[in-house]
Amino acid sequence: MSRIRSALVIGGGIAGPVAATALLKAGIDARVYEAYPGPSYGIGSGLALAPNGVAALDIIGAGDPVRGIAQPVSKMILSVGGNHHHLPALRGEPPLQMVDRAELHQTLHDHAVAAGVPVEFDKRLVGVDEHADGVTARFADGSTATADVLIGADGIRSTVRGLIDPNAPGPQYTGMLGFGATVECDAGIPSDTMVFAFGKRAYYLYGAAADGRVFWGANLPHKQYMTLTEARAIPAEHWLSILRDTYADDTPGGALARSTTAEQLEVTGGLHIMPPVPHWYRGRMVLVGDAAHSPSNSSGQGASLAIESAVQLARCLRDLPEPAAAFAAYERLRRERVEGIAARAAKINHSKTPGPVARKMMNLLMPLMVKTVMNPEKTMGGEQRYRIDWDAPVQSELVPA
Repeated sequence: MSRIRSALVIGGGIAGPVAATALLKAGIDARVYEAYPGPSYGIGSGLALAPNGVAALDIIGAGDPVRGIAQPVSKMILSVGGNHHHLPALRGEPPLQMVDRAELHQTLHDHAVAAGVPVEFDKRLVGVDEHADGVTARFADGSTATADVLIGADGIRSTVRGLIDPNAPGPQYTGMLGFGATVECDAGIPSDTMVFAFGKRAYYLYGAAADGRVFWGANLPHKQYMTLTEARAIPAEHWLSILRDTYADDTPGGALARSTTAEQLEVTGGLHIMPPVPHWYRGRMVLVGDAAHSPSNSSGQGASLAIESAVQLARCLRDLPEPAAAFAAYERLRRERVEGIAARAAKINHSKTPGPVARKMMNLLMPLMVKTVMNPEKTMGGEQRYRIDWDAPVQSELVPA
């Protein structure tokens, strides 16, 4: 029986509201503290939730609200140099759910609040004091909060990660900047299809939005790293000019770029991947979501893994008596899975920025790659079929076979 009765959740993006809602379901009082003024402040572009992530949301009752804002994607096409290769669907699995990130943040926030989770905004963490029977968070506005444990769901640039381990590695730049938009454009694509396109100069993806428009996202090779703030400080017209030049010879990449206006363009800044984080917890503090593991966007699993980890952490805190035991069990359940997916995504990143010779080889070898390396059943079947058994005691999963 757990002796943990309360938790402070730092971060109100994806993992934070999910963790707090799952903790409440587990009988643990949780309160979310978000540094920004609102649940979707400054967030843009879209992401795909895999079946495993949506299944984890179903455990806390958030699956249907998220499906309600999503566009199902049941067919995938790989395009290299304009040559299309249809990727086989995973047998028996529901489709991917394409969502707008801001809408997802808002939906998870609303669901958490409706479940009874208190959320406070403009609460930027500046320090933590641990004591024998709890932990106290200190915020920039001078306020404090105390609970049995503190959960760092504060993203890829986590403050809590640095408090747990001042020598912890930070995010690594993938060599690409991210952009996205939803536009009026005839891309010749069915409503339930997403295309992953290796253009002549850069990678992009596109698909049909629910309202008949087309969403697209660009991974623009860029030697200089830029934060979100730095990238957004540059006029959108500048980025549009570069995107139009980059994708000018691609179909429909050129048309998508030309159809995008400065007002529509979402600039997401440098794309990251987290190297393995040596220490996920210390004392009464623990990391969840991107703060602990953030595979690049190439994985298609970043948000889904964050959701899974949030639910699994709640199970461990529910079933094990002390923070140290719960955190150790949580890490054992999660580390191998998330680091394996991150490694797969890192390999895909290299293929997104090939030189001219490598790009020609990709065209020649693509039919073989589709059958082997890029076969979704082989590469992602195990990832997407992962399911959490909420009712199973955590202890039973940790007994050696």
